[in-house]
Amino acid sequence: MKEKCRISIIGGPGTGKSTLAENLGKTLDIPVYHLDAINHLENWKKRDTKERDKIILEKVKENRWVIDGTYKSTIKERLKYTDIIIYLRYSTIAKLKGIITRYFQYKGKERPEIPGCKEKMDKEFIKFTLEWNKTKGKMMDEILKENEDKKILVFKNRKQLNRWYEKRFGEKIEVLQ
Repeated sequence: MKEKCRISIIGGPGTGKSTLAENLGKTLDIPVYHLDAINHLENWKKRDTKERDKIILEKVKENRWVIDGTYKSTIKERLKYTDIIIYLRYSTIAKLKGIITRYFQYKGKERPEIPGCKEKMDKEFIKFTLEWNKTKGKMMDEILKENEDKKILVFKNRKQLNRWYEKRFGEKIEVLQ
């Protein structure tokens, strides 16, 4: 049996959580679970919340995984199982740049981490992104204080994250520029 390795990647929209998760999954040879993919069925239809949360909480009991996503309803329980928390605590401007870049990269196409869902952007999502640091960001800071016994890595921008990744794994994450 391989050694336990459970990594939670949290942060706002457009920070590169899914990209980092995919890179870590390949590098460490562990399964990757995208919470957006669990939450969304085809054409952005949302899965029943209770069913979604049940699936997520089943996944966290496995010994090896990378999970990306913040999802408030399960975060406290997920972090109980987590060995390493990576918090992408980027500025609002960086998040906006990330969602805009992603939109143009995948416009009209499915995102690899959310099969059946073509990239979209609407006012509601932009508003959610603009308000994330004020609403969810404060909540994340409190949750991290409750998890001080865990290894917590906080990155304030892509450059910091890329430097860490290259130093730790000897390779660059080209798509996180």
